[in-house]
Amino acid sequence: MSILRIIFAIILPPLGVFLTIGIKPAFWLNILLTILGFIPGIIHAVWIIAKHDQ
Repeated sequence: MSILRIIFAIILPPLGVFLTIGIKPAFWLNILLTILGFIPGIIHAVWIIAKHDQ
C-alpha cells in the first residue's frame, strides 16, 4: 500500500498525504506547499508517508 501512496504523492501530493494521515494539519500544509511549488509538496508528501510507515 505504501508504494501506491508514494505514486499518488508524486502525481498529486495532497492525495498521498490524505491517504496516509487523513485531514490533519500536515494535509493542509501539504496543500500550501503544493500551491507554492509542486516539488516541495512532493518532498513533504513522501516524507510524511515514510515517517508514518516506520
